[in-house]
Amino acid sequence: MNQLPDHYSAAAPPAASAGLGSRALRNTVTVLGAKVVARLIALVTVIYIINSLEPRRYGAFTVLVNCTAIVSVVLDLGFNVLFVREGARHRDDIERYLRNVMSVRLVMSVLSLVLLVGVLMVVGLSDLIVPGFFLMVLTSYSTLLRNGLYAVQQLGYEAIAVILESVVLLALVLYGRQTHQGVTYFVWAYAAQYAFSCVYFSVVLAVKRIAVIGWRFEPDLVREWFWKGLPFALTFVLTILYFRIDQPLVFALKSQTEAGWYGAAYKPIEALLFIPMTFLSVVFPVLSVYHRERQTEVLDALNRFYKALLLMGWPMSVGIFVLAYPLNAVMRLYAPSAPALQILALALGFAFVNNAFIGALNASDRQLSFTWAAGWSLAANVVLNLALIPTFGYLGASWATVLTEIALGIAGWVLTARHVGRVPILALSWRIVLAGLVMGVAIFPLRELGGVKVAIPIAAGVLVYTAAVLLLRALSGEEIAWARRALALAR
Repeated sequence: MNQLPDHYSAAAPPAASAGLGSRALRNTVTVLGAKVVARLIALVTVIYIINSLEPRRYGAFTVLVNCTAIVSVVLDLGFNVLFVREGARHRDDIERYLRNVMSVRLVMSVLSLVLLVGVLMVVGLSDLIVPGFFLMVLTSYSTLLRNGLYAVQQLGYEAIAVILESVVLLALVLYGRQTHQGVTYFVWAYAAQYAFSCVYFSVVLAVKRIAVIGWRFEPDLVREWFWKGLPFALTFVLTILYFRIDQPLVFALKSQTEAGWYGAAYKPIEALLFIPMTFLSVVFPVLSVYHRERQTEVLDALNRFYKALLLMGWPMSVGIFVLAYPLNAVMRLYAPSAPALQILALALGFAFVNNAFIGALNASDRQLSFTWAAGWSLAANVVLNLALIPTFGYLGASWATVLTEIALGIAGWVLTARHVGRVPILALSWRIVLAGLVMGVAIFPLRELGGVKVAIPIAAGVLVYTAAVLLLRALSGEEIAWARRALALAR
């Protein structure tokens, strides 16, 4: 696999960015392939946890995880995105950036502990404070360290990591199920997984001579990054709140049991979001470099990114909507989770393509614009959840998620058109959308097939969708040829 040269920096001539588009595709295929394997292992892991805990206790587990994610915004300060962007532009300064961010994060962990104690005491989960704190901090450092590889587009070790992490967690969960452990054990199991990740990435970064972890504090750099990262931090706060707040609200407004039903339904959808997030992690540094060196090609790269996300996300959305009940049974989720899974499937396609607008605005230094979009989306999400949950419970939360993703997509598209360029949504989408609907109609008569037979409509859907995409010419010959060239170089 081709990688960025060691001497790469933002000051390099335009030729330095040549081939980044195909390199991004090859890196995406590498990491995505590994994450498919890892997510299959993770799916088994989640099923074991769900079957180890009754809905009420699983509700407590999911609320704890979401609370730590919400409080973790204090640790981030927007520095994660800045680290990737500036590291991609200034390769030789990655170690310096890493050490400064690690030092700031250590200080902020004290404040995050205070906030976490307050939140968990309010929701009645004070017995999970210690494992929740370690989970939060180790997750934060793991993300920071792995971002060093994304900044320089050296992702072979990331592909190995995602599989090893999932195996470590599966082993711990299997032990917990065999020994009849409770919620606290499973939180510690997740924390141990991220501790392993921190050690792994520290070693890889040192061996590859990308960076050696350590502590460093430069007030001028931290001050500069604080102001630069403030829009990213605000966006992260708003995004994590609208992405995570629904489960604690179900917990608070209804019951732990309904939170467990909703959390179980949400888990397959959340698991699939690794696909657009993987694409975004790989494409974001490329868009950042294009913005600096090849601005005329930014919109073309963005259009390809949007189309690729829709091409993958839309058929998943349609397929899960049609097959929600048999899929829920096959995954051995709680029976009441099935209708929530069907509703949440409608949000999946929007969640995929929204990553294109997120990447475009952040890579083009328009992070403040997306902060506004995220803010309005959060407001809409909270209002919708408060309006729907008291009456409709966890199903109301499901509909609130769908409507929030639509609102975010509209806002993201408008802001991208204003600051980066207009993505021709209708021209890029209608053939793909039609192909997905054709697939949905084809598998609808097979929706009652359960057990292992659910593989029949899934396989049929893949075949029908592929045929429809080709017949409707949803992909141009030039796009297919470009993908083939990039993938051929990856082998």
